[in-house]
Parts: sequence; C-alpha cells; structure tokens
Amino acid sequence: MALPTTMRAVQWSSNSNGIEKTMKVNEIPLPTGSTSLPKDSTLIKVAYATLNPVDYKIAESYLAGRFITRTPGSDFAGQVVSSTHSDLKAGDPVFGIIDVPTFGALAEYAIVKGRQNVVNLPDSVDPKDAAALGVVALTAYQAIVPFVTEGDHIFINGGSGGVGTFAIQIAKIIGCHVTVSCSTGNVELCKSLGADDVIDYRTNDVVEALKQKGTQFTLMLDAVGTPVIYYSAHHYLKPNGTFNTIAMDPTSFASLRGLVGMFLLPKILGGGQRPIKWIGAQADTKVFTQLAQWLKEGKIKTYIDQEYELDQAKEAFAKLKTGRTRGKIVIKVAKD
Repeated sequence: MALPTTMRAVQWSSNSNGIEKTMKVNEIPLPTGSTSLPKDSTLIKVAYATLNPVDYKIAESYLAGRFITRTPGSDFAGQVVSSTHSDLKAGDPVFGIIDVPTFGALAEYAIVKGRQNVVNLPDSVDPKDAAALGVVALTAYQAIVPFVTEGDHIFINGGSGGVGTFAIQIAKIIGCHVTVSCSTGNVELCKSLGADDVIDYRTNDVVEALKQKGTQFTLMLDAVGTPVIYYSAHHYLKPNGTFNTIAMDPTSFASLRGLVGMFLLPKILGGGQRPIKWIGAQADTKVFTQLAQWLKEGKIKTYIDQEYELDQAKEAFAKLKTGRTRGKIVIKVAKD
C-alpha cells in the first residue's frame, strides 16, 4: 500500500471555549514513524471513527488539553498498512482503539500502539459497526461480565447512551434481568435492546423506584454519574453486590468532588454502604474478538445516532456535547 506524504486530519487549536469551536480539517504530514514503525505499533488507514465524551473532556481539562495531540478520536476501523506484529498483514481489515490520551483516529492514517488495541475484523461485519464497538462496548463488557452470572438482576443508569446500549445487550446475552433508567424518548429504544424494566427519570424518582424493587440487584452500573443512587444503594443492591461507575468528567470540579465523595466518604458521615469500583476500559483482543463475534452473529447490534463526514467533525462534536446522543456518533474518515 503506497503511502502519501500528507493526510487529512481533524485538528483543534484551542480548548478554552470548547475544542469544536476551533476544529477544522488540515492537510498535515503522516504520523511520525509511519515509514519506519516503532516497536509494538501498527499503521492504520482509517475508514471510520466514532466519538466518545472522553475525546473532548480530556482535551478540555485545564492541564491535559495543553499536552495531548490536537487530533481527537480513539475508536477506529480500517485497514493495516504495516505492522511490527507478525500476525497483522498489510490489507487486513481491523478495528480497535487508540489509547487515551494519545488519540488520533480522526485522521486518514494513525499509528496504534499495542497488540491488544488492534483486532481483526470478521467477515461480513461492517467496519462502521465495528468502529462503534470501541471504548463503549469494551467498557460495558468489562463493567458487567466479570461481576454477574446467569439469572442475576442488574441496573444500568443511562441505558440509551453509548455504554448503556451495549451494556443492555451484553447483560441479556449472559442471561441477566436488566433494569435501566433513561428519558421518556428513549424508553422504547431500551426495550428494543432487551431491557426488562425501564425507569423513566423524567416521570419517576429513580431512587424511589429502585427502593420499591427491594434488595435484588447483584450489580449496578452508573453510566451517567448520579451519586445519590450510590448513597442509597443499600436499599436495593445486595450486600455482596457491586456498584460500578464509569462516569468522570475531568473538566468538572463538581464531578470530581462527587466521585471522590463516593469513594472516600465514610459510612458514619453518610457515605455508601456497598462496594464501589471505577471501571476504565482496558484494551483486550479477547474481549474485542468476542464482541465482534456477537456482532457477526446478530446477538448485539450497534445503534448509530448519526453519521458525519470528516469535514463535519465540528458539528459531530457539538452534537455529542448536547448529552442527548442515542448510541454512537460515527465519522466517515476515508474518502472512498
């Protein structure tokens, strides 16, 4: 695969008022090392990338935004151009993630470090759907599968977002009874993905609705960031159950304060009475391979809210930042 000398890439120049405000597509040199890859690296020609809140939240944090790459994006699907890994060949269709805070998926070419980060794409799986697995499906899997068994009851706070839509489906594959929270407009979406019970947070107090269910849950997954659900968890989460949270906004002092309180506030001062864990996605080819196989078999499906062209990245990030995305936002990176 012949390499050009330059590529199109989305870049932002300032994070003071939101990275999307200064975002545009530039013609820039290929990533450093493209013609002589460093150890443990793969050069990818990117076809699709999908967005995650972490793509802008870290960039907009007060310190990190001054030191990370100006090209956002972690999730990708595309083709191998070259690799230092002997089992990855030029032309292989692949998908995976670029570790945070390296980013760089919103470019025609990206160097991905780590063998765990690049996964072969099964036949018949659309690369657009594979790109949508990325961080969110990996997080959902790692926040659920190790903690439950068939027949367990789990609660997902935020069933219609990127993590939530996969979390519902993964929990049902395992054989769990799934209760979720979401807004009125997303109730039917969550049910269509397999949710057994749905709490509409616009018409119900979620904590009170959970209390009415009694102590039945083995696992609670907070994909939104709602501390009050954790502080009251002893009313509905079993004593040996686990409360997992994935929600953290490094740009928000209130979010960080809330997270610290959830982990450190002692019970005697009103802290939580159940175990709590923070789950961050860790690249894992075995997990990605399983997710892709489920996708191929139709056991899980991606829910794509909207697809954008590379030139529309600014609009895509503005949409993401509304907090009203259903499933995933996809950006087509390749011209063809």
